[in-house]
Amino acid sequence: MLGKVFKAYDIRATYPDPLNEALAWQIGFGTGKFLLQDAAAAGETTPMMKNIVVGHDMRKHSSSLRDALCKGITDAGANVIDIGLCDTPMVYFAINHLDCAGGVQVTASHNPPQYNGFKISKRKAKPVGEATGLAEIRKNAAMVDTTAKGKGAGRIEKRDLWDAYREHVLSFCSTKGKKIKVVIDASNGMAGTMVPKVFGKKGAGIPGLEIVELYFDNSKGEFVHEPNPLVASNLKDLQARVVSEKADFGICFDGDADRLMVVDENGKIVGCDHLTAFLGAWFLRKHGPSAVAYDLRSSKAVEEEVTKAGGKPIRGRVGHVFMKAALAEHNAIFGGELSGHFYFQGNFNADSGAVAMSVVLTAVAEAGKPMSRIIAPIARYAQSGEMNFEIEDKDGAIARLKDKYHDRAAIDDLDGVTVDAFKSEGWWCNVRKSNTEPLLRLNLEARDAKLLQRMVEEIAPMLGKPVEH
Repeated sequence: MLGKVFKAYDIRATYPDPLNEALAWQIGFGTGKFLLQDAAAAGETTPMMKNIVVGHDMRKHSSSLRDALCKGITDAGANVIDIGLCDTPMVYFAINHLDCAGGVQVTASHNPPQYNGFKISKRKAKPVGEATGLAEIRKNAAMVDTTAKGKGAGRIEKRDLWDAYREHVLSFCSTKGKKIKVVIDASNGMAGTMVPKVFGKKGAGIPGLEIVELYFDNSKGEFVHEPNPLVASNLKDLQARVVSEKADFGICFDGDADRLMVVDENGKIVGCDHLTAFLGAWFLRKHGPSAVAYDLRSSKAVEEEVTKAGGKPIRGRVGHVFMKAALAEHNAIFGGELSGHFYFQGNFNADSGAVAMSVVLTAVAEAGKPMSRIIAPIARYAQSGEMNFEIEDKDGAIARLKDKYHDRAAIDDLDGVTVDAFKSEGWWCNVRKSNTEPLLRLNLEARDAKLLQRMVEEIAPMLGKPVEH
């Protein structure tokens, strides 16, 4: 059963088969044992380093899985600080705010309501992935003696951290009383709890802010639409409401509110790479020279805007494990991914939908012009978006791609393969393998739409059968 629920970066599966309370107890025990050992190995011996933060989302089974997980953690000898119903980034905050050994959020993020899982972090909210602890947790969970149930010395303490969390998130928000109207689609997920608690009911906590609430009721543990803002069809209601309300822009959060997407005042979707370029340049103007990290699928405009603003662009691998590491390694002030994850040095290098909302509100208020006019000069190149191709011999296709362009483009293997002929021909692309399916994922950008179409037509046949969304 354990093999079915452990993924590369978290633990996730359908409930109650294969993920259930019995498995949650085992995973809790394995997690508690690992986080205590990790803290001890780092020489962290303070009393707080016996504590593990646990939060949960609003899914129907999250509370019972949380209870079983906490029992497993305490049976492993660790203490639990239960912060209750919350967004995932609040767990990252709590780990750092309380200086704990780590934390777990019970959530399945943007997956449908029949799914659930656990996002595990260690000290300083550093992510736990397959290579950084999940394999060990799985081993601990598999080997646990179930007679240990009820024999642990750990305790559970419930704590309300909303006041401290609100203060932290709003330290990034300074709209100076300017009137801003925003439509927020909470996807019936955790943003429906977080936004009112942090920003006030309908924005009442921020002078000049008016929030139009869309799908904020998460009491039933169901979603009115898939809580994944990366899928354009999930943004249709938000787009229509932004236009009808004559709002300044709109925001859609995913299920656990660690990601967001923005649409402009006309309802047009703002690319997360273009938003990264805008916010990166804003941070650099505000705080001075620094590094800005971005995932390698992002537009060339990100590198150009960061450089123009006096910053150092850091091109990195896709995924929060790599992005957080890039921020730490380069002392970067900010980072962004195409997936809608945004990372902040002032937020322990962690991603946060709440902090991203604060920063977007502040930066737009300071810009003093519509979102569409902010983004237009940044969105200067033509993009394919991510295109999927079904193919069994993924490595063979990548090898053929490299062979075809090796003498006319720069090629690197940082994450998948990137073929860069932008300076010479005005185009570049990245092709990455799916970890779980016989798929290749293509992102291609060109200086104009005509060249984009030509290059897609040239490269796509090499990658297999196109997969329609």
